[in-house]
Amino acid sequence: MRRPQSLLFVIWLLPATTAIVLGQAPAAPGAPAAPPMTLSSSAFSDGDVIPNRFTQAGEQTSPALTWTNTPPGTQSFVLHMHDPDVARNRTTDTQVHWLVWNIPPTATGLPEGVPMGAERPDGSRQISASGPVYRGPGAPAAGPLHHYTFEVYALDTKLDVPAAADAFETRTNVMRAMQGHILGKAVYVGLFKRPQ
Repeated sequence: MRRPQSLLFVIWLLPATTAIVLGQAPAAPGAPAAPPMTLSSSAFSDGDVIPNRFTQAGEQTSPALTWTNTPPGTQSFVLHMHDPDVARNRTTDTQVHWLVWNIPPTATGLPEGVPMGAERPDGSRQISASGPVYRGPGAPAAGPLHHYTFEVYALDTKLDVPAAADAFETRTNVMRAMQGHILGKAVYVGLFKRPQ
């Protein structure tokens, strides 16, 4: 009798410059592997300091983001920006700096300066701990540099998730709805702390 096999997912700590891909289907035998999704920005290099204009020390303009190598079958994207160096109210909830979901499958990125608004013209939705808008990095000058992490997910579905009472609840609902639908993921990291 064959014993059932279970899938084991292992999270590796990788350098900030490494794109992470989750759930991408393996290539057919003998076919070359599909290239992994990548995420980039013209505003700063992966692993470098984020310029002030994109932070709470400046204009809080959202940086331009571009992704490539969209997996076949993608029906929408989710962008999640958070600060893993901060947890709120003695929990493990990282700060929600920007969550944009139901980005159309034809999108290849987000432009610089996405305006405030719960619903964007393309049908996607956005929220942060500051409301329906990008929340720039704001780590205090007295502490260490924080690692502001941008994650883009390619999904095989569009999410039927309305905004909740706050960004943290909304993120929980979006992340729950994404389970079992992730075709690929890419990560990009910027560093920041306020000037002295």
